[in-house]
Amino acid sequence: MSVDTANRMQSLRTQLRQAGARAMLVSHRPNIFYLTHFTGDNAALLVTPGKAVLFTDPRFTTQARQECGRGVQIVITRKPLLQELGDCLGARGATGRVLFEEDKLSVAQLRQARRAAGSGWAWKGFRGVVEGIREVKDAGELAHMREAARLGSAVMEHAIGMVRAGITEQDLAAEIEYQMRKRGAEGPSFETIVASGERAALPHGRATSKRLREKELVVLDLGVILRGYCSDLTRTVHVGRASAEVRRWYNAVLEAQGAARRAVVAGVEASQVDEAARSVLRREALERYFIHSTGHGLGLEVHERPSLGRGQKALLKAGSVVTIEPGVYLPGRGGIRIEDDVLVLEAGSETLTSVPRELMEL
Repeated sequence: MSVDTANRMQSLRTQLRQAGARAMLVSHRPNIFYLTHFTGDNAALLVTPGKAVLFTDPRFTTQARQECGRGVQIVITRKPLLQELGDCLGARGATGRVLFEEDKLSVAQLRQARRAAGSGWAWKGFRGVVEGIREVKDAGELAHMREAARLGSAVMEHAIGMVRAGITEQDLAAEIEYQMRKRGAEGPSFETIVASGERAALPHGRATSKRLREKELVVLDLGVILRGYCSDLTRTVHVGRASAEVRRWYNAVLEAQGAARRAVVAGVEASQVDEAARSVLRREALERYFIHSTGHGLGLEVHERPSLGRGQKALLKAGSVVTIEPGVYLPGRGGIRIEDDVLVLEAGSETLTSVPRELMEL
């Protein structure tokens, strides 16, 4: 087991002791990867105070042995994984509390594990234990995230260079995802968003066969996965010369995004970052068009803890990476969003993505 996964297992076992549990079932794939480095798509992990056992099927025999360190016992089975895991618990003859990820496990899977383990074990659902450990990235993770941010930024700059009247949203999205792969990404961290004209008012508008036209806003939102870690980046450009009204909207979002990025620092309440952006848009009479939170955590998943929204009391932690992405969406007219990936530091922050933010008229 590598140093990073050993430290992560130690942190998880501390949580286990504090919860008064004797075992923990980890079923969420990003959490399994975080704790073991196993990348297969069929696995379950059982963690006890003295052991970590990965259950998978024969397709992944070689892969599991290559990716998991010596501190992880590998069980290859043709049975349903949760049944095999339950059999393992039952065979130990022990009793106690087993924690499981209640928001990641189906009722059928839980029933299967409980039946196999026997009546001596009490199953207790939990949420966010591994995700809480994942929130603060170590040096190796941050190196991967900086690289993912650089790659995403390069793809965005390429995409912006392709924006012109007549090209379809789908052609742009296809080129973006091709460039990701060509430049070394494992794939997109979410379905690439290209939304133009009135469709730019859809925060998650999927690319369509619509052609870009003159005098339109175009929202480009993309992210790459690199070495398992995600980036997430949005820019809004204008086809042709923008009107004074569009420029006012854009400058308000740009100012809001800058205010929120400046508010990011370890120890600040998440809602304060949201309010920093929202207050600018409120002053410009645009707040009612800002219909989502200012950002979210980023890492092995494109949406992680913390959430940077209204009422969020969590304090930002040094070593977390968050997105800062205020936007305004005016139905029938278009929308604007500007998004960057930002590393939380003890004194301030570091913006990882690097594409220019000023309005581009193409």
